Amino acid sequence: MLSAKIEKQRNVEKKFLFRVTNMKIKNQVIWITGASSGIGEALAYVLAHEGAKLILSSRREDELIRVKNACKRPENEIFTLPLDLEKSAEMHAKVQQAIQFFGKIDILINNGGVSQRSLAKDTDIEVDRRIMEIDYFGTVALSKALLPHFLERKSGKFVVVTSLVGKFGTPLRSAYSAAKHALHGFFDALRAESWRDQVKVLMVCPGFIKTQVSVNALLGSGTTQGTMDNAQANGMSAETCAKKMLKAIIQDKEEVYIGGKEVYAVYLKRFFPAIFSKILRKAKVT
Repeated sequence: MLSAKIEKQRNVEKKFLFRVTNMKIKNQVIWITGASSGIGEALAYVLAHEGAKLILSSRREDELIRVKNACKRPENEIFTLPLDLEKSAEMHAKVQQAIQFFGKIDILINNGGVSQRSLAKDTDIEVDRRIMEIDYFGTVALSKALLPHFLERKSGKFVVVTSLVGKFGTPLRSAYSAAKHALHGFFDALRAESWRDQVKVLMVCPGFIKTQVSVNALLGSGTTQGTMDNAQANGMSAETCAKKMLKAIIQDKEEVYIGGKEVYAVYLKRFFPAIFSKILRKAKVT
C-alpha cells in the first residue's frame, strides 16, 4: 500500500515537472555549441522534445544537419550554424547570424571544447595554447559577443559546461583543467556584474559521461588519443546528463555537479584537501 502511494506521488511530481519544463522551455531560443555529438547532441534532442527553438553549432556541418533531422522539428525551428571555437575573430559575425534567424536568443549553452590526456612534462606548449584557445578563449569570445544582446533585452542565460576538473586538477589533464578553472573565474565574475540586468549564469560540471570526449582528447604532441577511457565508457549516459542539465536550467541553479560517485571529489577537495591529494597520488598516470 505504502509503495503504491509513493509511486503515485512520484507520477504527480513528474507530471508537475513536465508542465513547468514545458512552460519555461517551449519557444525559448537556445543556442548549443558542440551540438554535433555527445552532451550537445543529447541536449538538442531533449530541448527539441520540450518545444525549444534551437541553434546548433559545431565545426562539422554535415553532423549538425544529421542532428537537426533527428530532432524531428519543423524546418524553421532549428538553425544550423557551423562555428569553430578556435576562430575567436568570427564570433561577432556568428552572433549576428544567430540573432537574425530567430530575432532573439534566450539561452547560450557553451558546450563545445576539447579534452587532454597527457602529462604536463610531455605536453607541447602549443597544445596547452590550443586547448586554452578552444575551451576558454573561444567560449569567452562567443559569450562576450552575445552579452550586449542579453543586456539590451534585460534577459538571458549563459550555461557553461565545464567539468569536475574545473573544480580540482587531476593527472593527465593539466591544460584542460586550467581552461575549465578559468571559465569558472570568468563566468562567476560575469554573473556578479550582470545580475541587475537579469543575465544569469549556470556552471555545469560533468564527471564521467559516456561520450567521445576521451577519444578526441589531445595527447602531448597534439594528436588525438583515439580510444575511450574505461571510466568514460562506464559513465553516465549523455541523455541522462542532458536531462539533469535541463532540470538545473529550469530551477535557475548557479552551479551543478553531474555524474556518479566522482562528484563527491568536489567536497573532498574542499573540506579534506590533504586526503584528496593522497588519493590523487595513487591515480594512474601512464
